[in-house]
Amino acid sequence: MLPDRRNRVLLALTLALTGLACSKNSEAASPPAQPTAPKPAAPAPAQPPAAAPSSGASALTGIPGMDFSALPPAAQRELSTVFTDEFCYCGCPHTLGQCLKGHTGCQHAKRMARLAARQAVAGVPASDIIVALSEYYSAFRAPRKTFDVDPRMCMGDAKAPVTLVEFSDFECPYCGKARPVLESFAKKNPSKLRFCNVPFPLPIHPNAVPAGQAVLWARDQGKFWEMHDALFENAQNLSQASIVALANKIGLKGAELQKALQAGTYAKELEKYKSMGNAANIRGTPSLFFNGRYFDLQMGLTEETLNHTLDDELEWRANRNAWAAD
Repeated sequence: MLPDRRNRVLLALTLALTGLACSKNSEAASPPAQPTAPKPAAPAPAQPPAAAPSSGASALTGIPGMDFSALPPAAQRELSTVFTDEFCYCGCPHTLGQCLKGHTGCQHAKRMARLAARQAVAGVPASDIIVALSEYYSAFRAPRKTFDVDPRMCMGDAKAPVTLVEFSDFECPYCGKARPVLESFAKKNPSKLRFCNVPFPLPIHPNAVPAGQAVLWARDQGKFWEMHDALFENAQNLSQASIVALANKIGLKGAELQKALQAGTYAKELEKYKSMGNAANIRGTPSLFFNGRYFDLQMGLTEETLNHTLDDELEWRANRNAWAAD
């Protein structure tokens, strides 16, 4: 387990890059006043603005098919350090920069370089980029989690090679921001990806439990995703009366939902999903797992990064838990 200081650094980095994380801890869960990314290091006052990257800049030039000249000077400096200090995850005995220049057929190096460049542009220092890359790639070899999710809570081909499981809280603002990104990603990759959503109410959100029970009830009425979306779209007002009204709005019988909530009909099942998440060491929401592999939000939550990790997962699976040879 990471030391406390390291945990705080990684949480701060995650919030900075994505703004998409609610924590179990009540203090950390309150959206920070200014969740901004670490600011790129400013040039020394005595240094003229024209004196951009010097010795390290050569690590970014002469790479076939890749051009980093448009990156801000600070990002170029950090990326140069990554290229010279980190090794390519393809397994060759070369640094990332050497692999990019000398092993031009290596697609792994190009993927790794793109991930590093995105973080450098976000203002992340080279040392943290190297840590994030190491943890991202080591996650492929780590033991995978297994989740028993009702198929009615999933979209996409049931036989898709990759299953993405998201644990979310309907009152978590970061989950609300993630929702359209994840749903769009899933709908664009229906044959490659099966996307499942699991309610994981955090103790700091008073209405997350009835909301979680309501979506399970709606699932049994054949409208899981309709209720899922309605709850997120009304996340600021999820009193029990409002949840019942949403059921009526999507064509269900709100009175029946109210009876189920009062009787706690779905309380036990919701607890099962919470226990499943706890067993997977979930510390906040949203939490994502690709084929049981934890996807750290440090890498960013965009269509580009999701497609990147989907391609990685497809390659890993196709090669029986190994990277394809270049």
